[in-house]
Amino acid sequence: MEYSQNEGFNNLSLTKFESMLKTNDVLFFDSNEFENIIHHYLENGKIALAKKAIKLGLQQHPTSINLRLFKIEILVIENKFEDADILLEELHYLEPNNEEIYIQKANVFSKQDMHEKAINALLIALDMSSSPEDENDLYGLIGMEYLFLNQFENALLYFKKCVEVDIADYSALHNVIYCYDFLDKNAEAIDFLNAYLDLNPYCEVAWHQLGRQYFAIKDYNKANTAFDFAIISDDTFVGAYLEKGKVLEKQKKFTEAIENYKITLALEDPTSFALLRIGYCYEKLNNDDMAVQFFNRTVEEDPLLDKGWIAITKFYNKNQNYQKALHYIKKAINIDSENVLYWSLYAKINHRLNFLEEAEEGYKRTLELGNYEIDTWLNRADILITLGEYEAAIYNLLQAIEFYPENAEIEYRLGGLYFKISEVSKGRYHLKNALRLDSDYDFIIEELFPNLMKRPIVKEIISSSKKS
Repeated sequence: MEYSQNEGFNNLSLTKFESMLKTNDVLFFDSNEFENIIHHYLENGKIALAKKAIKLGLQQHPTSINLRLFKIEILVIENKFEDADILLEELHYLEPNNEEIYIQKANVFSKQDMHEKAINALLIALDMSSSPEDENDLYGLIGMEYLFLNQFENALLYFKKCVEVDIADYSALHNVIYCYDFLDKNAEAIDFLNAYLDLNPYCEVAWHQLGRQYFAIKDYNKANTAFDFAIISDDTFVGAYLEKGKVLEKQKKFTEAIENYKITLALEDPTSFALLRIGYCYEKLNNDDMAVQFFNRTVEEDPLLDKGWIAITKFYNKNQNYQKALHYIKKAINIDSENVLYWSLYAKINHRLNFLEEAEEGYKRTLELGNYEIDTWLNRADILITLGEYEAAIYNLLQAIEFYPENAEIEYRLGGLYFKISEVSKGRYHLKNALRLDSDYDFIIEELFPNLMKRPIVKEIISSSKKS
């Protein structure tokens, strides 16, 4: 429900207005000119200039309802809701049947998270509406308010009304499908899109959405066909080629997938997603040289894309070129030192290379960044044990046991560690606990603490457990 600019509005009024601001001359504009100037500034995010135009406009046209509505819009942008409410009440008294007043009321309510009240205001505006175009805008606004309330069924109802009024309202079409997706109603979405395409058969957006729905239910043949129709409708539609590439990958048609991804590179600037997928496809085709080339292009195109760095690191790791894998994961960490996936890989690669101090640092950072997988705790503990850092290993495992209570692998390690630092009673407690939980894991003691197996007390605890 925006204030529309006159189609013939040119830069003359705008130039005249901005010239006036520079010279401090006061020139006269009619109210429509002010409305178009203000609308232009709001559309372009120039709030300060919009405010100046509103102020001057109201000085010249103090009774203009539309200019005061613009003032309300600015007040809402600035979160001055009480001032907006006061002005709205004044306008409502003057023009109680002005639907724009109710739309701005709804805007004020919505900004304050009072979405039910916003919907009620919009429904009143809808009753007052006299044109299909205005109705369509209101249906969309009501739909958005229901989305804020997570009432997807109601939102769906109003977005469908938008499409009924204007079949080319692709924003509403996307919102319809978004609601169906959230409600996990793929079959209903497919029925809706097929009915829509009966009315608008060359709509590439609808074909694209239909393909995505078929992809979601793993009907890859129908998905492929839908994306083909999207491309027929618009052979420059990059999204359709990307989605078709994904389908072809699922069908293990990697060469054809590469062809579709490469079309997107020709149509637009290369995207990291397309480059990465091409790399994966070449890897599946055992074309290592091309795979590496495209993985490298991925990280060059978007150094912040973790999937790119992870792909090239895992590629070299899989091919047992650990030094190269380490080289790339270090580069990734230099770019984003807070990425837990990078540190996890860094730890594992260093561990494999037997760079124990570096591996321990990697596992430590992985834990600090919130990866609490049991293997991370255990691997770090085992490295600390190997390095003779028994106290640090115990502290690490005591933290781990908070996340994994009653875990035999943790208990065996704690038992062995306490014996190593001569805290016999704690060693006995944890070793007995470990054997109670799972006696089959007693090999951990022999592997990590081989000398302990010579101690009579340890032998006795293990032997007693097996007898019982």
